[in-house]
Formats: sequence, C-alpha cells, structure tokens
Amino acid sequence: MESIIQFAPFTGWVYPNETVFEWSVLIAVYPYLTGLVAGAFTVSSLYQVFGFERLKPVAHMALLTSLSFMFFVPVPLLMHLGHPERAFNSTITPHLSSAMAMFGFFASFYVALLLLEGWFAYRPFIVQQAQAKTGLLGRFYKLLTLGSYDVSDHAMRYDKKWIFALAVIGIPAAHGLHGYVGFMYGSLKAREWWSSDLMPVIFLFSAIISGVSLLAVLYVVSCKLRKIPVDLACLKGLAYTIWSFIMVALVLEALEFANIAYKGREGVDMIMQYVTGPLLWPYFILQFAVGAITPLIWLSYMIWRGTTGRALVIGVTVCACLVLFSVFMMRWNVVIGGQEISKTGKGLLSYHLPLLGKEGGLVAALLTIAPLGMLFVLTRLFPPWSDSATHAHDA
Repeated sequence: MESIIQFAPFTGWVYPNETVFEWSVLIAVYPYLTGLVAGAFTVSSLYQVFGFERLKPVAHMALLTSLSFMFFVPVPLLMHLGHPERAFNSTITPHLSSAMAMFGFFASFYVALLLLEGWFAYRPFIVQQAQAKTGLLGRFYKLLTLGSYDVSDHAMRYDKKWIFALAVIGIPAAHGLHGYVGFMYGSLKAREWWSSDLMPVIFLFSAIISGVSLLAVLYVVSCKLRKIPVDLACLKGLAYTIWSFIMVALVLEALEFANIAYKGREGVDMIMQYVTGPLLWPYFILQFAVGAITPLIWLSYMIWRGTTGRALVIGVTVCACLVLFSVFMMRWNVVIGGQEISKTGKGLLSYHLPLLGKEGGLVAALLTIAPLGMLFVLTRLFPPWSDSATHAHDA
C-alpha cells in the first residue's frame, strides 16, 4: 500500500498514475463531431429512404453538413496525438481486436459513401454548371461531371436508385461510426462510470438529436440570411424528430444511471458521492435540467398547443440550441467525468480546462465551429436549397 499517496487538491486516495488526465477536452469534441455527422445523415435518410417529404428542404443540406463535419472528425484525435504522423499505423498494420484501430476503416468507408451519394444527388446541378460556367470554376465543375453529361429522365431514374441504395447503406454506416465510440467507452471495465452495455445506444440516440438539432438551427439561420420564409412543415418535422428522440435518450440515460446504482458494485459509493457533489451542476443541472428536460417540456407544449408562425421558429431554434449544449455536456461528463473518478473508486480528481495550448478550450471551440466554415464554402459551390437545380430530379 506504500504506492498509494494522497494529494491535497484531490478528494480521497488515488494512485500516482491517475493524477494526469490522458484524455483532454479534444477527446470530448471528437465524439461530439461524430454525433453531428450521424445525426445529420439521419435527416437525409428520412427523406431519401423513408419518404418524409416535409424534410425535403433540408435533405441536401443534411448531406453537405454531414460531409463537412466528417472531414474534421479526425482532427481532434490527430492534435491529441504526440506524433500524429503515426495515426496511419493503425490502418496500415491494424489490430483487428481494437475498436480504435477500426476507426480508420469505418471513417474512410463513410467519407467515400458521402462523396458518392453527394455526387449523385448534385449531378444535375454539376452538369448544368459545367455547361454554363467558364474559367477555373467551369473546369472545376467539368472535372466533377466525370465525363457524364446525361441528365435524361432515364439517367435520373438510374441516379435515384443509386441515391436510395447509398442512403440505405449509409444508415448503418453512419450509426455504426458513432455507435463504436460508445462501444469503446462501454467496453472499458477499468472505470465504473464508463463500463455500461447501454453506452453505445446512448451515444447513438444523443447523436441523432444533436445532428437534427444542428440542422434545425442551420435551416432557420439560412432562411433568415436568404430572406425567405421558413418552411413551417419542415421545421415541425425536425421538431417532432428531436422531441421523440429526446424522450428515448432520457429513458436510456436514466436506465444506465439506475443500473449503476442498483448493481452496487465496488466504487459505486464514490460515484454517488461524485454525481451529487462535483458533477451535480454539469450532470443533473446543465446536461439534463437545462439541456434536455427544458426543451422536452417546451417542445411538448408547442406540439400540444399547435404553435405556428414566429413562435414556432423561435421555440424550435432555442430548443435545438439547448439540445446541442446538452449533448456536448454529455460527452464532457463521460470523457472528463469518467477520468475524475479514480480507478480504485476511492477518490476524486479535478480537471482544469486550460484556455490556450493545443488541447485548450480555445482550440476545442475552433475545432467545433470550423466545419461550419467548410459548410459555408460547400453551399456556395453546391446550393442545397430546394429552389436550386439540385432538386431538379426530385420533381
């Protein structure tokens, strides 16, 4: 027992090798971005596969959003690595029993799938621009045509079949991409806060509500910037999706917490002390009360009253922002909170987020909003609006 020492800043007893937080805020940003990818693709699939016509105005924006965020998903991991150039070693010489090693294959497959589905979805627009534009931009669109200028009815029917097939394949691919993150945490038996069979499912459902919420905010903002009215039917469809998945996510989170408390395994007393002490505000107040229960009640009230017009737009937008905050707090509480509980279950540590540095709060914030810059560029090159040529083949 001589190896156990007590540190004044901490509560209880911890081992010396527990005093360093191996996973910083960047590792919390990473599953947050993957969740937005999976959730945004879900909206696209609801239209392309399941025929939710009211979601048509955001179907193409969902594809661009998923692609934009997917390109930035590996960045937090690469910045966290001491030698990011070694990241490809897990792909070149993979250890097939490692969940982390499989990420490179899952991510590469999903990026290829998004690019291919996006190409088919935007092919009429690409052909139109290749014939109309000149100069560098014209050559760019001509290159993207891949030599195919056929936009006949027969070709469009063929494209639709490919879009449908890729969307069907993309549903398990997108959800598997994020579900594996929850699987990675849930399979770590060394920490009681992570070791849960429900972790992959909780990550998945929270990912869906975060991606749908992001699209709701982006759709309202884009309509305001373009000075066009918001399609209330589309916004209601997004609101119903958020509302339904919030309820499922809350039930799953409650079941997970009840399961931890009921099993009463070694270390559970420290966990209960943690969630009612240092984790009270970030877990119960910020993640649940503010970020989940408040939008659930607000959305329920608007659905019950049949709210419409400006009140609906404001209400859904605010609720979506609260959900986005709640999901990030969930990622924070899992990644950082799990490390604040010592592996022995006998003590608590405290994480202090630095503002500057490669793993500081400023970098984390920039990485979170950076995909929006890429999305802005993509919407200039490939307008996702329903009044553009991108929807010519949907008519």
